[in-house]
Amino acid sequence: MSESANGIVIIYTGHGKGKTTAAFGMAFRALGRNMRVGIVQFIKGKWPTGERKFAETLDGIDMHVMGKGFTWESNDISQDKRAAQAAWEQSQRMILGGEHPIVILDEITYAINYGFIEESDVIRCLQDRPESVTVVLTGRNAGEKLQDVADLVSSMEVVKHPYAKGKPALIGVDY
Repeated sequence: MSESANGIVIIYTGHGKGKTTAAFGMAFRALGRNMRVGIVQFIKGKWPTGERKFAETLDGIDMHVMGKGFTWESNDISQDKRAAQAAWEQSQRMILGGEHPIVILDEITYAINYGFIEESDVIRCLQDRPESVTVVLTGRNAGEKLQDVADLVSSMEVVKHPYAKGKPALIGVDY
């Protein structure tokens, strides 16, 4: 099987669980092929998630956890906006730099939908990226214009979830 020099844009969206999980699965697949992976997390940051702890043990991943936690729980929206803008600046450097064949922008749709970064700027960067770079965007409610730029869009839907029965998030499963 030959390796393609042509990267694509992938979006994992929807209200179901598994968007970040799918993106990290791709990261591990790329690492297995000795490819460098860049990851920017836009929301997560308050607590050490399992993926973050594991990524810190691996060579080949440049992971930037830049969020301040869930925006809907924030006491300082201006701080969240600054964090999102810093995360976007880091994302652009990784995407346009071309050193990472895979760049994951985890939960970027929240930053776009809250107006912290401009969707048009994201689209422009995706269009201007080196053709060898694949970019994976995750988060709920990916906009139609963003989806139009993507080569692959998967929407996770909830069929059944333990939260509905009041069960808390599980270590190793949810974070």
